[in-house]
Amino acid sequence: MKLLAPSILAGDWWNIGEQIEATIRGGADLLHYDVMDGHFVPNITAGYEILSQIRKRVSLPIDAHLMIENPDKYIPKFVEAGANWISVHIENNPHIHRTIQLIKELGAKAGVVVNPGTSLSLIEEILHYVDYVLLMSVNPGFSGQKFIERSLERLRTLKEMRDAINPECLIEIDGGIKESNIKEVVLAGADVVVVGSGIFSAKDIEAQTRKLKNLMLEAVSV
Repeated sequence: MKLLAPSILAGDWWNIGEQIEATIRGGADLLHYDVMDGHFVPNITAGYEILSQIRKRVSLPIDAHLMIENPDKYIPKFVEAGANWISVHIENNPHIHRTIQLIKELGAKAGVVVNPGTSLSLIEEILHYVDYVLLMSVNPGFSGQKFIERSLERLRTLKEMRDAINPECLIEIDGGIKESNIKEVVLAGADVVVVGSGIFSAKDIEAQTRKLKNLMLEAVSV
């Protein structure tokens, strides 16, 4: 199973509804929804109110990536708004097991996120409990950043950890992924690939989504 998740942070918010529909027609499997509070990361984005409006109009799963302080306070609101997947960072969650259990109790898939400069060893224990791990291949906070090449080796290491500890856990990757490297990340172990500007900067978003999804499928059919 290889899933493509367009990151709507990279979209044109004046036309975001049309653009989301274009990704769906192109074969998107879920939508990636970035939440930033200006504290944990140096940017501010939309919250659960806008997510709820998207939820009313699309049936695809919505994957909410919470780059915020005190996520436990807001997780119930994001689930109520329609998020199906919710991920939180290992870096600012000292009680990560409690947070993961909260997400699961509310009926959503629970994920842990790890930044480029964070050792994968920090998520080894929580890997037993999560539904997915989100590996950041850029520093979180902004769309359109360049892929950190070291992420490929981290992907391979994470896949070995996952296979040994929790084979049902999915590996998601986010940051700087485009046509030129999407096959590489799939071959290195990614199950879910988040793409932002690599989709939304295209003139034909539907065709670009379809092209990237086909590249992912080609990578695993060899």
